[in-house]
Amino acid sequence: MGGGAFLLGCGLTLATVPVATVPVATVPVATVQRRSTVPMRNRVTPSGELIAVADRGLLWGNRGRLHDQDGNLVRYSTGRAWLICVLEFKGRRRQLWAPGRLTELFFLDEATGLAAGHRPCGECRVQAHRAFKRAWATAHPGQEVSAPAIDAHLHADRLASPGVRRGYLARLADLPDGAMVDLDDRPWLVYHGHLLAWSPSGYQDRRTRPPATTLTVITPRAAVATLAAGYQPVLHPSVDVAASTG
Repeated sequence: MGGGAFLLGCGLTLATVPVATVPVATVPVATVQRRSTVPMRNRVTPSGELIAVADRGLLWGNRGRLHDQDGNLVRYSTGRAWLICVLEFKGRRRQLWAPGRLTELFFLDEATGLAAGHRPCGECRVQAHRAFKRAWATAHPGQEVSAPAIDAHLHADRLASPGVRRGYLARLADLPDGAMVDLDDRPWLVYHGHLLAWSPSGYQDRRTRPPATTLTVITPRAAVATLAAGYQPVLHPSVDVAASTG
């Protein structure tokens, strides 16, 4: 995969993207216990919405326990530590949406998770977590760089009120690769000065807009600044195909 996109390995499973399509070492996958083949509403869009699709993507994560004892979604989030995790870690197995446990969610890639307001897990993604903190420190000089401090800052940036997203306006020229914007009521990835249409299965058509175009940014402002400071998110391999079309 070119253009600065890269992949890390470790975490959970149910990835429908074949490992062979990921052009970096290996992304190992483990087995997750499921009770049904019907897609659960556990796939996260860049705007943080949860949808039910068969595609699982490259990463998983959580924003606390969102389901009740019967497996029904009853809340948008709990707590401030919204994480992005790898699909396999130390052979651990999880039962999805187990009673009293956190609600497992899935992301197409890390740019999707960052846009939704999450950040790299410090346990299963140690190197990514450290890289994120280094870039965060560069982007936010003088601020505390502990996980709780980062989570509090991201929480203020991602939500205007419980369940209500906060966005802002910026010029395309001022946005780094990996940021997500809204255009025509669809999420788009900023990639090498172009916009790539996001979908649950991967990136699709490319659009070109003048650098001075003002766009609504989906990714929280603090995460955008961290991307601009050099953090490189895991991107779905479809970015290269999408970037070469249109």
